[in-house]
Amino acid sequence: MQAQPAPRPLRDDIYVAAARRGDLDAFEVLILRYEGAVSRIALGMLGSTADADDAAQETFIKAWRSLPGFRGDSAFETWLYRIATNCCLTALASRRPVEQISDRHGARSIDPADVVEQTQRFEAVSAAILTLPGGQRAAVVLRELQGLSYREVADTLGISLAAVKGRIHRARLTIVREMGVWE
Repeated sequence: MQAQPAPRPLRDDIYVAAARRGDLDAFEVLILRYEGAVSRIALGMLGSTADADDAAQETFIKAWRSLPGFRGDSAFETWLYRIATNCCLTALASRRPVEQISDRHGARSIDPADVVEQTQRFEAVSAAILTLPGGQRAAVVLRELQGLSYREVADTLGISLAAVKGRIHRARLTIVREMGVWE
């Protein structure tokens, strides 16, 4: 007798449809699916764990309230990332971040000198990302830290593919210039 394959999770659109009808359990499934990604976007953009947690919570509140207006022109994931990015850009516009991104996982090297260098390099890259203007920071975080394709970044930010490439190019130049000490 062959083993039965594990059931595949339902697609987002099924949960979205149920959530639009007011099903909180369906929306909770969507939150559980995307809370990690939304938190990573927020942390990458804001640099502070506390601010990232606030932005992630605000993202899901806005998503719940805006769900009736979600037309499905883009994937739910893209729509949610746009809300997260906008929440972060709003937070950035109201203040400058004061904390740098923390390395939660720690370095894996056994050599203490390597650990120190990796930590310093991580902190320098984090600081360089935090100096970027909001639009460049959003593009870099979505592309490099979240792993979205250029097209997905464009859809998420609501800009053209050329604009995404330009923002990422300018951001990389800034980061390279800021990281010049590491050459």
